[in-house]
Amino acid sequence: MTWFLLALLLLGPAVGGQPRRPAQPARPPAPAAPAPASQAWPIESLSVDGNRNYPQSAILAVAGLKLGQPATPEAFEAARERLLATGLFESVGYRYEPAPGGKGYRSVIEVAEVEPVYSFRFEDLPLPADGLRVALEAADPLFGARLPATAAVLDRYSRLLQSRLAESGFRDRVVGRLVSERQDEVVIVFRPATPPPSIVYVRFTGAEAVEAAVLQNAMAGVAVGVPYSEQRVRELLDTAIRPRYEAKGRMRVSFPEISAAEAPDAKGVVVTVRVAEGEVYELAEVGAQSYPLPPAEIVKAAGLKSGERADFDAVGEGRERILRLLRKNGHMKGAVKIDRTIDDAARKVNVIYQVEAGPRFTFGALKVEGLDILTEPAIRKLWGLKPGQPFDADYPEFFLNRIREDGVFDNLGRTRSSIQVNEAGQTVNVADVRRTLREFDRLWAEMTPREQEKFVKTLVEQVSYDGANGEVTVGFRTAAIKQLCMEATGK
Repeated sequence: MTWFLLALLLLGPAVGGQPRRPAQPARPPAPAAPAPASQAWPIESLSVDGNRNYPQSAILAVAGLKLGQPATPEAFEAARERLLATGLFESVGYRYEPAPGGKGYRSVIEVAEVEPVYSFRFEDLPLPADGLRVALEAADPLFGARLPATAAVLDRYSRLLQSRLAESGFRDRVVGRLVSERQDEVVIVFRPATPPPSIVYVRFTGAEAVEAAVLQNAMAGVAVGVPYSEQRVRELLDTAIRPRYEAKGRMRVSFPEISAAEAPDAKGVVVTVRVAEGEVYELAEVGAQSYPLPPAEIVKAAGLKSGERADFDAVGEGRERILRLLRKNGHMKGAVKIDRTIDDAARKVNVIYQVEAGPRFTFGALKVEGLDILTEPAIRKLWGLKPGQPFDADYPEFFLNRIREDGVFDNLGRTRSSIQVNEAGQTVNVADVRRTLREFDRLWAEMTPREQEKFVKTLVEQVSYDGANGEVTVGFRTAAIKQLCMEATGK
């Protein structure tokens, strides 16, 4: 059997007065008094330095200092202690100096806030979120849209929430936790301490355009075993169910009612979702914003037409065709974003492909491995790309298929082209190598049965695996998932 490797190189385009007191992380001894208590001057002005997440007015309200009151060490230390007790500040200090006129003090509170801060939400609490926010704002002037996730802060706000909820008969304990919702998204969640029941089954009512069984199967793979909350179920509906309706032009599908009841034959809950499918929408304008490729060429590659049903599976497939066009013209790192605007009155959708072509790579050099000095020149002669030409990412596969079809070699081994891009030098090495997935034997063996099941359910449509030869054939659900899985198995 003959096998060889091709490697290609592609080229691309000081103030006076009293001393300054710095902010301090701990509670040190009291500073020197601004003036003896018997002759303390009043505070003429107050300001805050170092605040980013909390307004000056709220900080001063918690500090409790007032204009006109005597500037005594006891007053400043008490203000400092009150601010530190909130848990929102790493350190609190102050400085003071004579105010113009020499009959009072100009005072500054210096703070260093606890970082980072996170957004938050309430989950499974019996009062509306807006009412709970109002209660926390009334109890704490520093309460805002983002909070640090320190134990002291989470415990303090949990106790405030529990106190408010107890007025309505709530008897469970409230806890606050930092949780990871999605990739690169971490939020604080306040919820009852009793863990929520797990989802056993999800069923749908009102489904006609998509069969209820199809929806139930789609949710089974992502929802079963997940702790129940309405918020989480809605997130799963948006990722697993909404795209199925948008593929049928139902752009305004909604899920107005979600309920949960104890499962009769298992530990957990059965979730019932009512679907409002909405009307079918059509494509209106299909356009593109791109450079250097003309927008008309981009729209042609997408293959969509105005007046067609708004099938967003087809819109996604159009994006893949545009990416292929970019790569064919040397734009190896191109990206395409889909913008859409919905006209509810006309029941139409405008789709605009936002194309970022990126640098254009050109062919540099051809390296052939695995052939002798007699056969290598023949391969070089057949290779059609010339140095300096825009690199066509489809050409290596086309070239190999041509060799197979022409019968240049007897018993040519199984080959595959691979591309490695050098970002710094804008160069691309392309190698065609004989390759099997023998490493998959080891990777698959290292997975637990649950990991194997999750892998197959989430990414794979169909798998054919030959353990004796170490070869696997995988059919993926979408082009994007296919690329992700190829990268994972390649590692």
